[in-house]
Amino acid sequence: MNWLEICAVVIVGFVGCAEFGSAVLVHPVIRTLAPDDQLAFEKGLLKTFGRVMPVGMTIATVLAIIIAIDAPSAWLIIAAIALGIALVVTIVGNVPINTRTGRIDQETAPEGFIALRRRWDLFQLTRASLQLVGFVLLTIGVVGA
Repeated sequence: MNWLEICAVVIVGFVGCAEFGSAVLVHPVIRTLAPDDQLAFEKGLLKTFGRVMPVGMTIATVLAIIIAIDAPSAWLIIAAIALGIALVVTIVGNVPINTRTGRIDQETAPEGFIALRRRWDLFQLTRASLQLVGFVLLTIGVVGA
């Protein structure tokens, strides 16, 4: 394993595990809160996850593509595709909803906020699952190379 493959496994693993953990461990708890508390929590997450993950997801995808081009195998190619699709889901689905959530300037959840966030949850579970699958496939591909 070379340094690029090690970096890819670490970064893809961090991003995939963080996003999947968010989808299946953090957000189910957030959904049990009152709407105004959900708004506060989600806006807070935009200041943490929202600053780190866009960079992390992009770097993870780029690294996976580079490794798949450098040493093509079915594992690595499918990993890169899964991570690429996850990035597209993020840009098309999650980002617009995050932008709308971040622009809410009141402390009370506006009409339609909960429905908006449930739509975000579907995008989140999709991208997080793709990222986790991408991590597993990338790891198998790198170890098997």
